[in-house]
Amino acid sequence: METSRLGRTDIELTRIGLGCGNFGGVGSDPATWGQGESEEEAYELLDAAVAAGIGFLDTAASYGGGRSEASIGNWRDERGSRVLLSSKVFSSVTGDPDDHGLAGDRILREIEGTLERLRTDRLDLYLTHAPDPETPIEETLRALDELVRAGKVRAVGGSNLDAEQLEDALETSERLGLVRYEWVQNEYSLLERGSEDVMEICEREGLGFTPFSPLAGGWLTGKYRRGESYPAGSRMTTRPGPYEVLENDRTFEALEAFEAAASERGVAPGTLAIAWILGDPRVTAVIAGPRRPEQLEPYLAALELPLSEQERDDLARLFP
Repeated sequence: METSRLGRTDIELTRIGLGCGNFGGVGSDPATWGQGESEEEAYELLDAAVAAGIGFLDTAASYGGGRSEASIGNWRDERGSRVLLSSKVFSSVTGDPDDHGLAGDRILREIEGTLERLRTDRLDLYLTHAPDPETPIEETLRALDELVRAGKVRAVGGSNLDAEQLEDALETSERLGLVRYEWVQNEYSLLERGSEDVMEICEREGLGFTPFSPLAGGWLTGKYRRGESYPAGSRMTTRPGPYEVLENDRTFEALEAFEAAASERGVAPGTLAIAWILGDPRVTAVIAGPRRPEQLEPYLAALELPLSEQERDDLARLFP
């Protein structure tokens, strides 16, 4: 699979990474821990991803209350795999509502659990999972700098950042001579383009960008249709909150036009949506979030669907 260098680092990422947020739970929500993909199902996804050429895994300490990292660590140990590993720090691994954030001592403590669960002595990629308004960015960056200098982490990045937060972090790193965020991981898709100002900063400063939710919770796959019931077990029947704003005639009209554009090219809507993202030169890699091995197919097919700048502009205009 084609690779792309991450920011100014020497790390080469495959253009697709496997998101492991549903291993042993549904993200960081303690109410879902023990649900999501079982370890056996996680192994099937991991095997399929590696067989397809995917070269890095994206997880977080809090996904499934540590179950995601543990499943990956067990799988790596059994398979002898050396794919690149990316994890995140912010939310509690135990479900303690008071145990969260990016305080320096907490980061230094949390990395030890992550390394143990992943069964490695060095993490390739480490992200702050969310901004922490209660902790000065200088304190967070000093802890991350210590991890890089100690050889426990190769490169650090930030997730769910806005433009002001990213600028502040980069200025602090430059002023104090600390390790800097080398990439940003934010939600980005045809239906959610709020990170384009962040992407401009990434381009200007030579940072990578690895978007998640490229299919907008399934809305860009064609599974949600006007006037029809949503499929059982889909995001809109289990965790609709973040996407309820899309339930309107304007969205459905755009999706119908988009589905027609995909049909004209002889591809699935999800493939076209991912190809649109991969065609952006500011994007280093896309984080895939399949629940079953066959759901990797739109991502792999998108690698074979180059889009011109004009085609990308035309598709973007379908979603005002």
